[in-house]
Formats: sequence, C-alpha cells, structure tokens
Amino acid sequence: MPASPPAPPTPTLHPGGAASPTVLIVDDERNIRRTLALVLQGEGYRVAEAPSAEAALELLAHGDSPVDLALVDLLLPGMNGLDLLQRVRQDDATRELPVIVISGHATVNDAVKAVKLGACDFFEKPLNRERVLVGVKNALQNSRLAREVEDLKAQVQSRYEMIGQSAAMQRLFKEIDRVAPTKASVLITGESGTGKELISRAIHRLSPRARGPFVRVNCAAIPRELIESELFGHERGAFTGASGPKRGLFEQAHGGTLFLDEIGDMDLAAQAKVLRALQSGEICRVGGEHSRHVDVRVLAATNKDLSREVASLRFRDDLFFRLAVFPIKSPALRDRMDDLRALADAFMAAFCNENGLKQKAIDPVVYAALERRSWPGNVRELKNVIERAAILSSDVVTIADLPEDPHENPFEDDAQGAAGEGSIAPPAPGAAEPHAGAARHEPERPRLTLREFRDRAERRYIVEVLASLDWNISRAAVLLGVERTNLHKKIRAYGIKRGEAPQ
Repeated sequence: MPASPPAPPTPTLHPGGAASPTVLIVDDERNIRRTLALVLQGEGYRVAEAPSAEAALELLAHGDSPVDLALVDLLLPGMNGLDLLQRVRQDDATRELPVIVISGHATVNDAVKAVKLGACDFFEKPLNRERVLVGVKNALQNSRLAREVEDLKAQVQSRYEMIGQSAAMQRLFKEIDRVAPTKASVLITGESGTGKELISRAIHRLSPRARGPFVRVNCAAIPRELIESELFGHERGAFTGASGPKRGLFEQAHGGTLFLDEIGDMDLAAQAKVLRALQSGEICRVGGEHSRHVDVRVLAATNKDLSREVASLRFRDDLFFRLAVFPIKSPALRDRMDDLRALADAFMAAFCNENGLKQKAIDPVVYAALERRSWPGNVRELKNVIERAAILSSDVVTIADLPEDPHENPFEDDAQGAAGEGSIAPPAPGAAEPHAGAARHEPERPRLTLREFRDRAERRYIVEVLASLDWNISRAAVLLGVERTNLHKKIRAYGIKRGEAPQ
C-alpha cells in the first residue's frame, strides 16, 4: 500500500500582549524563525510561525487571530515566497496585508519582483536586529495609517451618498451612469437644497478621474473682483496684496474635476475666461504672460433658469451651450416623496453617529406628517428638521418633537380685531343700533386653515383632471406635473373614489 503524502507542517502561535499586533514568520529554517520570534516577542509583538507557504496560507485562512504583518522568506520548499506573496495579493481577505520579504541569496531582480507584487520592505540575511525592528514598526504604522485613511474616506463618502428608490431618482442614477465615464461637460439644474453637489460628486466618483482631485467653488460666494484670481491664480505683484504667486482652482483641479456651483451668479468677464479655458485647455494667471495647460473636467450647477439669463444678457450664450452638453435636472423633494422615509432614517442615523447619540426610532405618524409638508427647502430642509427632532426627542421621535411647518398658515388670525381683546367694533354704516344693555354677538362664520383650504382646492382640481381624462392616472400625473406614485398617494389621502363627479 503506497504511503500517503506527508501533511504540511502546522503553524504555531506565540502569545504576546492582548492588544499587540501579530507578526507571521514564514521560513523553513527553524533557527531563523526562533531568532525572529525572540526579537519580536521582546518588543511585545505576538508571533505566529509557519515553516512553509502552504502552512502560512492555512494560518491566514483559518487562524484563531488575524495577522497584521508577514515576514516571508523567498526560498521555501514547495511554493516559494514570491508565489505566496502573489496569492496573498489575490485574496480579498489578505489583499492589504503588509509583507516584508527576507532572503540570503536573492538577486536585485528578485527584490524588484517582490516590490512589484506589493512587498513593503526587503531584509537581507544575516538579519540585523535593529533593522528588523525598525522595518516591522514602520510597516505596521504605514498599514495602520492606510486603514485610517480608508476609514476617513468611507466616512466622507457616506456624507455624499445619494439615497432614493423613486422613479425620479432611478432616472437620475441612469443619467449619471451614462455621462460619468465620458469627458462631457455637465450642467446640473434644480431648486436649492436638492443635492446638486451630490450629483457632481457621484459623476466624479464614477469617472476615470476618480483618483484625481474634486475641487468645488461657490461662484456666488466669491466677490466679483476676486473671482478671476481664485479660478486662474495670480502672479506676484498682479494687484495690491499679491505678495507671491498663487495657483488657481483650475490648476488645483488638474487631472480631476472642477465643480462650479451657482455658476449663474458668475461675472460676465470671468465667464469669458472660463469659456476660453474650456475651449483651449489653457489658463493664464492674473498678471501673468504665459499660458498654462490644465486637464480639467468642468461640472456646473445653478438654481437659475440659464436660458432666461442668456435672453436677459446676464449669461453668455456660448458658455451656456458649452456647459450644457449634458443637462441633468435634480428632482425636488416633492417629486420624490417615496424617498422621504429612507432619507429621514439616513439623516437620523448619521446625526446620531456624528454626535455620539443612541440611535433613535421615528414614529410612523411622524413620517405621515412629514409627507404632508410642501418642502420648498427640499432635502436640505428635511435634514434640518430631522436633526432638530433628534436633539429634542428621547428614544423615539414623535409629532411633538417636530418644529411647526413655517410654510403652513404663517399669519395668526386675531379674532378680537386690532383694537385688542374685549373691544367693541363700531357698527357698520346703516346698521341698526342694538338695544341698550343688549349683548353684542358676532354671527359665527365657518373658518378654514390655509392648509385645509389648500387641500380642498387641490382635491377638487385632481378630481376635475381625472374626470376630464376618463380617470387615466398616468395621463393625469403628466398633466399635473407629479410622479404617478405621488398622485396615487394623494388619491388615497384625499379619499377620492373612481368615477367621483367634480364639484
């Protein structure tokens, strides 16, 4: 009976401090492993040993504790160190594991290959104790910093995450997916608070320029006399106070994306220079004599009707056409009310996380109340309302935690008149004087709040439109300028029955 092949040597683990990093030593020489283990344990590291690449892979896949760093000898029985390094980089679970390569017989070519495969350092035998400790410390520190950077990127990215399952948002996502990989200029329009900057960041993130800078400039916030200097930079002595040269935002965005927010407020003179930069790919600093090449993709946004601004000669028509190669409309919150609950939950979770608060639930009645609001401030207004409610509430956000709707019935009706409480208004001309001593009573008149009046008017108009279109919901939604799902929601809320006659 043939002998079965020997099992690969098993890895061993030497305990260290509970919070200490774990260093895996992969070397077929027992004395080398032992010497390195003693050196590292003396500095407080936990050490795992593997006499072969196969044993190392087993430990990485099924070990009791995660490995923070691997020291790998190049000359190993079976699979060599370079093959092991390649396998480590191909596995999602170990892709970011820092690896230091060790060899006593390696050539320069081997070292180059190891670095290309992602090795962070290279030790030559015989090993120097101080060199090993410094190299291990630096590799672990760089790995920790890289993880922190990725965590920070993820936190920042979550702030700019776009949320929505409504038809309006699905159309928007498709438009972003189509235009992001191209070089086309994009003009994003929409009301204030709808998330135009989020759209621009999504386009940048999905574009080939994602690794380049994303530079945002609020054109409305920069004074007219400084806009050119901010965009294109200036040379020393270009104007009073220009004590040295300065790179402009176009140069800062080189290789990436420049987002011109509120471009409808840009001065005409600056518009001309922006147009030249878009056409030629070159800019000239204020006070400079030489042009500089810039590789920038420009995205622009505005809440103004730029075609009307062009007609009024407040915006250049050539720049408008250059920017609006691919126009995108950012939907208002009222056109995507199906997303309100998801948005409210996301804002609540984010606010509690950022402020160290316990996560709070939202009463379903609150959602219904929020859906009845008009939201002229759009998603930004909803975010502010949710954050205020999070501060005021205990474990569950209730109706009492919501601020009053500032857009609903803002004027108080003083039933007593301007003369003050208890005053008696003079009789109307020609009216009979009341008997002496008789109480004066005003006839009761039915009163409606502004909300009630508006709801009645809206209900009546919806019924009229539906009746005129033989109760075709899709055509009625188009005529009314709302999403079909929102129209269904209003029909249910107002208790409208099919076939109901207009009043």
